[in-house]
Parts: sequence; structure tokens; C-alpha cells
Amino acid sequence: MKANTVLPERPDRLPRALLATATYGTGMLGAVAASVARYPQATAIVSPTHSITYRELWTGSAAVAGAMAADAGIGSDSRIGILCRNSPTFVIALLAGARLGADLVFLNTGHGPEQLSDTIRGESLDFVLYDSEFADALGGRPGLDSEAIAAIVSDPAQRRSLPRPKKASRLVVLTSGTTGRPKGAARGSDGQSADGALALLDRIPLRARDSMVVPAPFFHAWGLANLMIGLGLSSTIITSPDFDAAATLDFVAQHRARTLAVVPTMLARICALPPERLAAADVDSLQIIAASGSAMPGRLAREVLDRFGPVLYNIYGSTEVAAATIATPADLRKAPTTAGRPAAGVRVEILDAEGVRVTDSTVGRVFVGSGARFDGYTDGGTKEAIDGLLSSGDRGHFDESGRLFIDGREDDMIVSGGENVYPREVEELLNHHKDIHEAIVVGVADPNFGQALKAFVVCRPGTTLDTDEVKKYVTARLARFKVPRTIEFLDDLPRTATGKVLRRELV
Repeated sequence: MKANTVLPERPDRLPRALLATATYGTGMLGAVAASVARYPQATAIVSPTHSITYRELWTGSAAVAGAMAADAGIGSDSRIGILCRNSPTFVIALLAGARLGADLVFLNTGHGPEQLSDTIRGESLDFVLYDSEFADALGGRPGLDSEAIAAIVSDPAQRRSLPRPKKASRLVVLTSGTTGRPKGAARGSDGQSADGALALLDRIPLRARDSMVVPAPFFHAWGLANLMIGLGLSSTIITSPDFDAAATLDFVAQHRARTLAVVPTMLARICALPPERLAAADVDSLQIIAASGSAMPGRLAREVLDRFGPVLYNIYGSTEVAAATIATPADLRKAPTTAGRPAAGVRVEILDAEGVRVTDSTVGRVFVGSGARFDGYTDGGTKEAIDGLLSSGDRGHFDESGRLFIDGREDDMIVSGGENVYPREVEELLNHHKDIHEAIVVGVADPNFGQALKAFVVCRPGTTLDTDEVKKYVTARLARFKVPRTIEFLDDLPRTATGKVLRRELV
């Protein structure tokens, strides 16, 4: 299914959009300028506290950019950090930096003072635009807080026009840091952002001027991608600083939203709402639930399809390789654990240990090539590349229908008693148990087998399990060497702000 991105409109709007694109280019800034030219009075961003139109975004970002240039000397050679929760302020900060051509580094709102300080120093940031709640954590570093940004935006004396920046901004997203210190992954905001958008639009039926609910964090690659695509499609984007499952359904109902962009843990929390709350939610307007950012359990995919209909799209990729594959509702109905098929303009191959392409269903290393790939890490490093393809860091295989399945991270595979074991397979099985809400499996040292599996299990509310029950469940369905030797029951799993499980803390 192709995206229907064109709707009938007044004949004067298209020439204005083309002029804006000619002025600001075909990247992020040009896409927003075109939306401003076509629909200046349309609502761009809605949050629980206030909303903002496309014209207000444009004039407000110009005011903030002008103030940064005049008062702090910020320009195209500067590096700006953005430390904001999802809100109109985040978007003004994003556009203000882009209108100066500065590099933009998206800081994780879940990080504490020490990690923020380490990141700011490591990324050589000159200035930070931030929500006022983070003032103490930043320790007086040069910047503007949300109150100062609001004052600048509302001051008519700050209104000004800005020329096109000397260069397009580089966008730096921090890796999730689930296995070590987060690194800055950089990509351009011009051609690369356009390639990434087209890959999604080819398979997901997004439309211009739709309302879309985006609770996924904007500082994360998936939330940022949806924000940028929505702005380019002149959409109304409904968001909130903090995720709440019930409130998200209310946003969909109130705004008759056609699209919901989430990470899988958000979907799990929505589906875990009381049945009467779910039944009362008026979400008939939903045509697209787009999920990415971490693995989608097969049970969750089936539950979403059963509850909301054929609207679920699962996108596999990473901060470095961008969107690689997309699973449509039809794919997920036939194979709930699939990562889907290669997105438009994307090459995905499975390579063996020698870097040779695997042509059957053998498990190997996943490599991805596309125009939206990142430029490299800001510390000078990059991902392994073979024949123009980047390593995703995952191991996977294709089935006979051309659907990709991810078997696990390369560094998650363990060797137990001479047997290769991928925790993902065991996790998927445990997550199908009727009394298990969520399970994660990791490798731990073992004196007899070298390594052994350990499972961390979160039971569903009102249920209990013991170690023997879990082991018997796995023994009846998988080989003996895949049975976890130890089981630990937890109330919750440790996660990043974007919902990924912090395996290093469990190990």
C-alpha cells in the first residue's frame, strides 16, 4: 500500500510551497517551510498545555535563532544541545538550531546530571536549549530554558526574518546505551532525512494534513523521524511530555487521529489497560499504529491486530542504519515475529562470518544499505561496513517469502556446552506464557557449561509462578540446552527512556 500524501488544495498553495523549497532546500527545513507556506494557520503541535500553528513555529523559531546569534554568537559552526520533553518547545528549539545551520545534539531527558555533563563535554556543546526542570542538572551551562524561549517567542520586538543558513544542520541522536556509554550518531538534515522519510512513506499509508499522536520521545530516532515526517506532511502532531496509556487513547479519540507512533512498550501498556477502559476508547479513526525502537513480541503483535484491526506496522532499524524493514499488518498476521521486508530504496542482506551473502534461511549477520544511513559517530568511529552495507549488530534470517526475522544481537549469543543459543528465541517462548507479562533472557558465566541462560520474569498481575514451573514450560518446547538454569522474578525490568531493556544492569 502506498502513502497517499497528496490531498486537493487551493491552487495558490503549491506555488508558495515550491518557492519555500527553492529557498530552503529539500531537507527538513525546506519541508517545514513548505508546510508553513501552504497552511500557516493550521495547528502544527498540540500538547496538554498549549498548541502552536505552523506560522507560530516559523516566526518563533526565527526569534529564538536570532536571539542565539545576537546574544551568544551561535552560528553554523556551533553545536547546540536540545534537552526538552515532547512539546512545542522541543520543535521550536529544533527549528531554531536548524535555521542557523548549527549541529543539533538531542540529549536524553532520562539521563542524570553526571551523564548529561559527560555527554555535553564529549559532544563539545556550545549552547543548550532546555526545559526549565533541567536547570539544576545542567549546572549553569550556557543556554536558554523553556521560560526564556517562551518569552522570546511572545515578544513582537524579537520578530525577524533570517536568511537561509550557510549549511544544513547535522542531527546527532544518542545511541540508546543499553550495552555501554551512549554515542552520538550523526546524519544530515537534508538528503538523508528525505531518503528516510521516503522509505517509510512507500509502505505506510501516511497522508498530508492528518492528525497523528506521537508519544514516542522526540530525542529518540523513531520519535524524531515521525516528528519530521509529520511536519513535512503539514500534519497536526499531538504529543505529551510524559507517556500515559489511557491519555494516549484519549488523544486519539479527541483529535480523531489517523496515526499513532509508539515504541512497543507503549503498546504493551495500552493493551494492559483494564478491558472496560479499552472497550470505551473511541479509536475508530486509527488507520496506522506504527511501532519501532525495540523488538516487538509476537504475542503483542497478535493482540494489537485482534484489538485494533489490520493497522499495525512494525519498523526494524537502528539509529545508525535508519529504517531497514517494514512489516505490514498482513505480514504480522501471517508471521507475528517478523521484522518485515526491506523498505523502499533499502538493501538488506544476511552475511556469514566471512562476509559472504547467505541465500537460504540460514542465520547470519544483518547488514543494511540505504541513503538514510548515518555519517558516523561523533567520536570518529563508525559501524562495520561490507560492500556498502552497514552492520546492524543483529543476527537474523529471511524466510522463503522474503520476510526478515531477527534472532538476536550478535553480542547476545552465548555458547553453552558447545551449543549456540540466542536468548531471543527463549524470550519469545516465555512471553507466550499466559501468566508471564514480560521476560528477558541473558547469558551468565557457568563453571560447567562456560555460559548458561538466566531468565528474568515479570508475572502478570494476580498470578504467580515458581522456578520449576517456568523450567518445565521451556523444557516441553525447546531443546535442553535452551532451558534457563536460573530464574529470577522481578516486579519490573530496568529500561531506558525509550523503552529498551537495560540488559547490562540485569547481567
